[in-house]
Amino acid sequence: MSIETKLPTGQDLLAEIDRLRKEKNAIILAHYYQSPEIQDLADFVGDSLELSRKAAATDADVIAFCGVKFMADTAKILSPEKIVVLPDMDAGCSLEDSCPPEKFKAFREAHPEHIALTYINCSTEVKALSDVIVTSSSAETIIAQIPEDQKIIFGPDRHLGGYLSRKFNREMLLWPGVCIVHEAFSETELLKLKAQHPGAPVAAHPECPPSIIDHADYVGSTSGILKFAQAFEGDTLIVATEPHIMHQMEKVLPEKTFIGAPGADGNCSCNICPYMALNTLPKLYTALRDLEPRIEIEEGLRLAAKRSLDRMLEMASNTVGKGDLGKV
Repeated sequence: MSIETKLPTGQDLLAEIDRLRKEKNAIILAHYYQSPEIQDLADFVGDSLELSRKAAATDADVIAFCGVKFMADTAKILSPEKIVVLPDMDAGCSLEDSCPPEKFKAFREAHPEHIALTYINCSTEVKALSDVIVTSSSAETIIAQIPEDQKIIFGPDRHLGGYLSRKFNREMLLWPGVCIVHEAFSETELLKLKAQHPGAPVAAHPECPPSIIDHADYVGSTSGILKFAQAFEGDTLIVATEPHIMHQMEKVLPEKTFIGAPGADGNCSCNICPYMALNTLPKLYTALRDLEPRIEIEEGLRLAAKRSLDRMLEMASNTVGKGDLGKV
């Protein structure tokens, strides 16, 4: 009978993660939506593509990506020679789930005159079926370079696509996917919160529905929202995105107050991403110890997906991680 190895806890767990990081020549990446304890031990904290590019530039042999699967897949696309592990392979994404590759392929074939601009929150297979990948910080720069007579499919996030369509006054075919986190914000509760904090600006991610975007003073990527938090005048900011981003704000700006935009129940607990929450320190420890679960991508698929990522970097490389969507 096998005896299950007892996992370390507390400070011992942190020490063991650090030991394995050095022993395996690993780099730990944490998205802004990860728990504070994971953010605090990561080598880099940031947006998904920004993290993958930073990891690719290192001499690490192993990338431990504390995020969701499409992010770890992107790291593998950009660093095929590195081992990429994800603490929990069930850490998915509602946007990726909303856009099955076979259905997206059929949709593209039904609209051959359209090019596909696809949000990075999608599977490797959908990236391979796309013309240009976009992030929330690069989408605007990329759309500005596409001739006005060129028809566009935008997927899988209909709220980000709708925001860009309204801003550029360009009709686009929108795939009907949404982020369950940003969809959960309540306009009614947000207006109540604004009334309680008159003058406090609202910073929102463009994955939010129009009813939230309409009340935002700033719309941008997670990196852009962080930059706005540092630049705005005043002492209170209402934040309409996954609330774990406020950990970085509070570290940098302890003198300011950051309030998560509420969900329908009047608080922001329903806006914690359940997929991101699957990553834990014990799972990170075992992923580094065993180098499993490991991301594997067939080479032909990887190269096809990389082409759409490369097109984005060619068109807007200076915007990655810059959050340049700006004011509404």
